[in-house]
Amino acid sequence: MSFRTTTAIDYVEDVSPGSGALPPRAWYSSSDATSLSLNGSWRLRVSATADAEDDSFAGEGYDAGDWAEVSVPGHWVLQGDGAFGSPIYTNHLYPFPVDPPHVPTENPTGDHLRVFDLPDDWPALSEGGAVLRFDGVESCARVWLNGTDIGEFKGSRLPHEFAVGHLLKPAGNVLAVRVHQWSAGSYLEDQDQWWLPGIFRDVTLLHRPAGSALDFFVHASYDHVSGEGTLRVDSDVEGRVTVPDLGIDVATGESVTVLVRPWTAETPHLYDGVLATEGERVPLRIGFRTVVLEDGLIKVNGKPVLFKGVNRHEWHPETGRALDLETMREDVLLMKRHNLNAVRTSHYPPHPAFLDLCDEYGLWVIDECDLETHGFTEQGWRDNPVDDDRWTPALLDRAARMVERDKNHPSIVFWSLGNEAGTGRGLTAMAEWIHGRDSSRLVHYEGDWDCRDTDVYSRMYAFHAEVEQIGQGLDGGTHKRRELPFIQCEYGHAMGNGPGGIADYQRLFEKYERLQGGFIWEWIDHGVKHPELGYAYGGDFGEELHDGNFVCDGLVFPDRRPSPGLVEYKKVIEPVHVEGDGTDGTVRVTNRHDFADLSTLVFEWQYQVDGETVEAGTLNVPSLAPGETAEVKLPEPPADTRGAESLWTVRALLAADTAWAPKGHVVAWGQFPAAARPAPSVAATGRPVAEGKLITLGPASFDARTGALKAIGGVSVVNPRLDVWRAPTDNDDGAEWQTDTRYGVLWRTLGLHRMQHRLDSVEVDAGALTVRTRVAPAAREVGLSTVYRWTSDGDRLRLTVSVTPEGEWTLPLPRLGIRLGLSEADQVKWFGGGPGEAYPDTKSASVVGRWQSTVDGLQTPYVRPQENGARADVRWVELGGLRIEGDPEFWFTARRWTTEQLDAAAHLTDLTAGDTVWVNLDHGLHGIGTQSCGPGPLPQYFLRAEPTEFSFVFSVIG
Repeated sequence: MSFRTTTAIDYVEDVSPGSGALPPRAWYSSSDATSLSLNGSWRLRVSATADAEDDSFAGEGYDAGDWAEVSVPGHWVLQGDGAFGSPIYTNHLYPFPVDPPHVPTENPTGDHLRVFDLPDDWPALSEGGAVLRFDGVESCARVWLNGTDIGEFKGSRLPHEFAVGHLLKPAGNVLAVRVHQWSAGSYLEDQDQWWLPGIFRDVTLLHRPAGSALDFFVHASYDHVSGEGTLRVDSDVEGRVTVPDLGIDVATGESVTVLVRPWTAETPHLYDGVLATEGERVPLRIGFRTVVLEDGLIKVNGKPVLFKGVNRHEWHPETGRALDLETMREDVLLMKRHNLNAVRTSHYPPHPAFLDLCDEYGLWVIDECDLETHGFTEQGWRDNPVDDDRWTPALLDRAARMVERDKNHPSIVFWSLGNEAGTGRGLTAMAEWIHGRDSSRLVHYEGDWDCRDTDVYSRMYAFHAEVEQIGQGLDGGTHKRRELPFIQCEYGHAMGNGPGGIADYQRLFEKYERLQGGFIWEWIDHGVKHPELGYAYGGDFGEELHDGNFVCDGLVFPDRRPSPGLVEYKKVIEPVHVEGDGTDGTVRVTNRHDFADLSTLVFEWQYQVDGETVEAGTLNVPSLAPGETAEVKLPEPPADTRGAESLWTVRALLAADTAWAPKGHVVAWGQFPAAARPAPSVAATGRPVAEGKLITLGPASFDARTGALKAIGGVSVVNPRLDVWRAPTDNDDGAEWQTDTRYGVLWRTLGLHRMQHRLDSVEVDAGALTVRTRVAPAAREVGLSTVYRWTSDGDRLRLTVSVTPEGEWTLPLPRLGIRLGLSEADQVKWFGGGPGEAYPDTKSASVVGRWQSTVDGLQTPYVRPQENGARADVRWVELGGLRIEGDPEFWFTARRWTTEQLDAAAHLTDLTAGDTVWVNLDHGLHGIGTQSCGPGPLPQYFLRAEPTEFSFVFSVIG
């Protein structure tokens, strides 16, 4: 027995990948060999340093009865209500001094113990061997079984296996694992996420019968000309491969070519097979497809592919990166239902079961290595491990463990070397090894702008103008780069309200062949569920260094509810375009799929008058091949629409249930006008009447001194007046490193959050009440001359607001409209864009119709509170006893707190509903953009300070 009672910790700062582990091999979820899950309740002792305790806990008979119990998989800092430490969030700064490979003496270390018996059906210990597999441990682990030290390893998101058959006994096996939060490996894992130590993926004991499978490589290519697939399974252990549906029964290492249905993300056809060796039968899921770089394009099965993707960190608000299968499935189903076709596994290989789901449901995958050294940018990349030969074995080990584990997944089309690790010899070595090991896929790495080691020109957050330049081939660069396709591996930073401008990106992707799409950053907000804060982000655990809510930048909220950003993205990337102008009686349908025809869809039309459907039916659309367009005749519209606004809406729906969505699921839609909306008119027949301290006009009463509106009919109204401020979004404020103008910061500097309203005059004439004001920030000379003109026909009240900028306005405005308060309001009905929020550059998914909600239901629960909840293109809204019509259409928000309270809140729990519902009726809003990491709004979405006039018509409901 090699049991020690001293504490040796040199391995923690050793740059090598570890010792004792078996060579990496293909992962598979099951076979007919016996296995035992060691997930469940483990004993835990946490120490402040790596050497605080000796190794006696690993010996048989050690009494750990007073240790805590934790769940494995799991992170100890997310268990025990803080008793075991707290999470730390940084974007790229290392939370320890940068002195590779050294780490702090204060190095939280978790000693884990699990005692287990072999099940009754476990084969005799004399028959075959056994392997102990860890699928993920952060960041460094040393392992003992029954008192014997079997090895240590680094590479948190990678599998490690150990031969343990000679150490097992029928009962009372003691598995001891010492996990260190910090190690030399931490320098390679600076991946913009929470630092969370622990055994966070499965631990499994695998019986290895004599003659069982070791490593094997399924090669399944597809010839798009002949329609044939060629299968060859290379195996370290001889055996036979059978695929019943194809009549295949061949020896390993032999090739066979037959007619097949190919695998694509749109048509993910898998064939069930078996690899049978002398001692084991391993199920295979085989997808035939060929990935090539040809004609300067990424092609699969002979066709260029347009990636409509997202970056996916693994996250759950309660368990961190410990995800169960159903959570992974939920992610894949949400992606498919929102038209995504690709995922980049940022910035590490995911749990392997996730890739099984991508194979099954159909998603293209960029599988990314567990590598990022972003923090070295703070010192100009000096001492960067990827350019230090001492670290190259660790880099190659990480590349090999990714490729060997995942190589049998048809969904994977790219191997990615890692993320934001600078450049260096180590990356070149990784690329050379991967190209040599697997020529059937391409290699990706964003940091290689010269494309020395990669097969694609990849960038992140390139602005629209540069992306177009790249699409036109005018970007320059090395000769090799100019011959390569382009993708945005990160764009559309989905932090808070946004991302804005993604429709403009998509138009470029679809216009230029070289631009093969992109991957939104990112899938999910990494909020940690918190009893007082709702969801916590960086700084909420008292971290010394942190990056705030930069970790909450996903298309879904922490509880996986889709954000407005995901709904917008679904519309932007929909695989069927439905277009028309509503006047010529036809609709243009284009199939934007890369591989699938339209035979799985049915098309329905609706004809709406004033937002209500008056006729509907089915539209006969041919089963267009990818890229084809058809002009389809619409039915005759109803003859009598009474001069009202009318619209056509055409939807493409699933014709039958699929694996990822039910029959009737909306895949795509288009909407176009048939008849324009008549503008609301109010004849100015009513006369204002002064009565003491009040002025009455039609149904309204005003303060005679200030001209402030007091009530309409019996509805009390808190004075409507000009409002230009919004609680800045994460994208308004932008990131400190952004080189372009950050308007959220400048708005606050100018004082737009503290505008003062000067009353210049209250004028009463025969047909109107006119109130003249100047709205301006203290200490500045700029202002907005604002005139409110009230008229009435006796029943309805019209407000016309005229705004004239004074002084030199160099900034756009956050918003321009009026804000008013209502004492009682809950139910809201409106005719306009919905059902969710929209802003000028995030309104592709806004459907014009009649909608209803509660005031609370109008709110969007961004983890850090900010401007949210606007509805676009509103014709009228009813709430609080009033009907409000706009001329022209307007935006509205309604909430139970003021903009100032929203601005001051750091978490949703900081917001307390008051007695007044505050309503904004906006003529204009500034765009959103993605300046939290990327470009701000495009110029066409700026709300410029210029002379403006707009009107609202108020009436009492009922």
